[in-house]
Amino acid sequence: MKNIFYIYVMSFSFIAFSQIKETDSLPNHIDDYIFVKPGDSVVIQLKEISLLPKPKFNSREDIRYYLWFKKKVFKAYPYAKLASERLDSLHARLNRIDSKYQKRRYTKLIQNYIEGEFTDQIKKMTTTEGRILIKLIHRQTGKTAFNNIKGIRSGWKAFWYNTTANVFKLSLKTEYNPEIENEDFLIEYILQSSFRDSRLKPQESKLNFDFIKTLEENKAKINVETYKEMFAKMNSRKKNKKKD
Repeated sequence: MKNIFYIYVMSFSFIAFSQIKETDSLPNHIDDYIFVKPGDSVVIQLKEISLLPKPKFNSREDIRYYLWFKKKVFKAYPYAKLASERLDSLHARLNRIDSKYQKRRYTKLIQNYIEGEFTDQIKKMTTTEGRILIKLIHRQTGKTAFNNIKGIRSGWKAFWYNTTANVFKLSLKTEYNPEIENEDFLIEYILQSSFRDSRLKPQESKLNFDFIKTLEENKAKINVETYKEMFAKMNSRKKNKKKD
């Protein structure tokens, strides 16, 4: 019995020792560690994050108009992003094609694809959404919708002119400038905060502007007076129609 107990104790001790020895062993993946000698400095590259101040509103009512406008940006942005991706793909492919016939053929395919992606959805957009889309086209491609049309063949031209003339009645030459235009500032704030919160897939602008500087100058104040006036006019027209 004593011999059995002695064997049991020795076996347990050996197992415990083996476990301790395994715990104290050196790590195999030394690439996960940084060796720093006295006097050395260490630079660690972290992922870039956007630190945006919370938007400042004049009233709770203003928040409602801001959220209304935010929905408009969310609806328009994916189409501007898609247009930029397709145009980038088009230009990259055209640079690799020597034949003029093949260039025309490929351009036509891209036109048909984009028009198929855009047409039905864009026709459902409001004037505000259309205006935002035209501005975002400039943001994402670096060119106004008008200049993009000039650079591509007639199929794209007919599509854009017909769509904007019939649905939006807006200028295709409209530019995007968040440093000056209040609406563009709102759009950019919504985009940057949505990128940060993973609400929208980020796509860098091809325009050169310093939004953080503009944000600091504006002190993150949200101005929605234009939309309040717009809704007031709409409500007034509705009341007048009821009277008639």
